[in-house]
Amino acid sequence: MALTRDEREQFLAEPRVAALSVASPGSDRAPLSVPIWYQYAPGGDVRILTGRTSRKAELIAAAGRFTLLVDRLEPTIRYVSVEGPVVDTRPATRADLEEVSARYLPAEKVAGYVDFAWQNHGEQVVITLRPERWVSSDLGQV
Repeated sequence: MALTRDEREQFLAEPRVAALSVASPGSDRAPLSVPIWYQYAPGGDVRILTGRTSRKAELIAAAGRFTLLVDRLEPTIRYVSVEGPVVDTRPATRADLEEVSARYLPAEKVAGYVDFAWQNHGEQVVITLRPERWVSSDLGQV
């Protein structure tokens, strides 16, 4: 059964690891699909951080859009997929990295992770997706 707008937005707002998919135009490769952390608040846009020169960033820039898929198995099988255009790309700040890290890591691990990532992951960008198309379902307890 499809989720209501509120249900799908609340589900996407939960701290889940998403599968990001983006087309690989002009190549013989399938679309790129990789796990990623993201930021989202109901009614807003979706933000991801990634390496400025990563394959993911280059493909997103070329395609101008991407898809995120989040799912769970318990207490019911549920998923939400959101797709849309990129509406902003900007250099990431340390505060951006702290914000997304705090969403996924225990509080006592955030500072150490941020220090490591800021020093070792290279230049990052924040890419913002405007939700345009949604696919969602709760399959219940199968």
